[in-house]
Amino acid sequence: MNQENKIKEEKRLHIIEQACRQIGKGAFYSTIIIVASFLPVFLLTGQEGKLFSPLAWTKTFILLIDAFVAVTLVPVLISFFLKGKFKAETKNPVNNFLLKIYSPIIQWCLKWRKTTIGINFIALCITVPMIVSLGSEFMPPLDEGSILFMPVTMPDVSNSEVKRILQVQDKIIKQVPEVLNVLGKAGRASTATDNSPISMIETIILLKPKQEWRKGIKKEDIINELNAKLQIPGTVNGWTQPIINRINMLSTGIRTDVGVKILGDNQDTLNEIAQKIKQELTGMNGVKDLYAEPITGGKYLDIKINKTEIGRYGLNEDDVNLVIEALIGGMNLTTTIEGRKRFSLNARLAQDYRNSIEDIKRTIIHTRDFGPIPLSAVADVNLSLGPTMIQSENSLLRGTVLFNVRGRDLGSTVQDAQKKINETIKKLPKGYFIDWSGQYENQIRAANTLKLIIPVVFVIIFLVLYMVYKSVREAFFSIVTVPFALIGGVFMIYFYHVNLSVAVAVGFIALFGIAVQTGIFMVIYLHESMNKLVELKGNSRETITDEELREYVYKGAAQRLRPKIMTVCVALFGLVPVLWSQGVGSDVMIPIVLPMIGGVFTSSIHVLLTTPVVFEMTKRYELNKYGKMDMVESAIKH
Repeated sequence: MNQENKIKEEKRLHIIEQACRQIGKGAFYSTIIIVASFLPVFLLTGQEGKLFSPLAWTKTFILLIDAFVAVTLVPVLISFFLKGKFKAETKNPVNNFLLKIYSPIIQWCLKWRKTTIGINFIALCITVPMIVSLGSEFMPPLDEGSILFMPVTMPDVSNSEVKRILQVQDKIIKQVPEVLNVLGKAGRASTATDNSPISMIETIILLKPKQEWRKGIKKEDIINELNAKLQIPGTVNGWTQPIINRINMLSTGIRTDVGVKILGDNQDTLNEIAQKIKQELTGMNGVKDLYAEPITGGKYLDIKINKTEIGRYGLNEDDVNLVIEALIGGMNLTTTIEGRKRFSLNARLAQDYRNSIEDIKRTIIHTRDFGPIPLSAVADVNLSLGPTMIQSENSLLRGTVLFNVRGRDLGSTVQDAQKKINETIKKLPKGYFIDWSGQYENQIRAANTLKLIIPVVFVIIFLVLYMVYKSVREAFFSIVTVPFALIGGVFMIYFYHVNLSVAVAVGFIALFGIAVQTGIFMVIYLHESMNKLVELKGNSRETITDEELREYVYKGAAQRLRPKIMTVCVALFGLVPVLWSQGVGSDVMIPIVLPMIGGVFTSSIHVLLTTPVVFEMTKRYELNKYGKMDMVESAIKH
């Protein structure tokens, strides 16, 4: 009795070992393929690299551990827990239910092979105009829950006027029911990294929770309402969000979505080109908050000392400059210390004595022999025009035209803008250049990286598949699954009205590995069925009929249907809940999972229905041409 139990135990362990050998290599290499498919994400730089590299590293470490556990720990656990009386797969109600649906469909596909393949190619062709019609952007806009209002007024605005404008704007903004708090500032903060002029206003608008908003209103509606109410003469409104604004300014030096940089040597020429570009972009669809940074138009107090007159009064230039510095500009007298704090004490004329040019002309200068005289007696005091701020880049002076994009995708908006400007400004003066920056600059950089790396990834995946099958033909038919996986992904992002972006590209990259993984397991079971046919009939055209070949292809496709469906369902069950997420960050997560959900669905249909058809056609071709089938069982089993 003990001997019989020992034999049964050895047989059970042998079956478990053979099953693990059959699946283990496919599971291991499919994990390697998924890791390899994430190579483009690792090579992303800039914002996109910082955002998505943690995702890629996390998934890579999880998959590597998963591959190790799958080939070491899982077989041991199976030997412990897979005991007792077993039921045949045919007695499993779930498997029987799936077979009732799957069997007539796969048999129809095997009978109408060309029609099945034709339907797949038609579906693939339909996605071409769909994906071409999609817009493009760098990253999906992340809703930060707040708004940054950045109006710009005239460069020569006074402190008192900009303060008045700021108070009026804050009062109007607070009247909107969805606004919780408003905080605005004009000019630069007390830091060396902030070079904002006094004419630039920054107002942070904190919004109430969405449950307290008016019914049916969206954030875009709030911005449009505020923009309509804040049309103040002499100001140009700009709308963005606090975090993305800081990121844009730090990474590209542009505070809006898009910036047209004009580089050259002369301020007046730069201003002329900038105004032409602004004129051409005015009214273009999608272009909002259009603003040309003023290059000229700044007003300066110009005091020119008359050397003849100062000599007549017994003065020199230092005497006059000292008066101008101390009374008008302000002079540092001393420093007071209060605990650990230090404060500078400055002295200058009160505001009432320097409010106008006439007041400044009447500034008193004391002489040794002639008593007090006005400043106008020894100097000419006038207002002169000059640059409001001198900006440079790559050793060239820079002018900038700024605009945001709303109501349209970023990519097509910039392309239309470039086309219009190129048609209008056909030739720039010698030594002058136009450069497009902002989010569009990041988009081009990320797109170029993906174009370079994704073909390399396909080569790596193909080489891994060749290591699995030891056959170029089998590797090719497995990697063909990837384009058909794109069908569902394109349909999902098209009907969800999502623009192509780095987030969508990451979703498609993750889809590549999943699609190939499902195909590997299908091919493994198909080859197992072919091995049984060869053992029974021999590997010869004379002994194997077309009917027998189709029968065993069907058996291989229908074999282990439940785990195949389970693999797909696990992926879908993990991804579908993201579609209903509404919190902060869902704007980026949804574009990632959309192509994965659609692609997993269509790639599974392709693997379950089309892969067996292609497999049968390949084996029939081998039998007819070579008289035998190319068997790759050694590559899969060992």
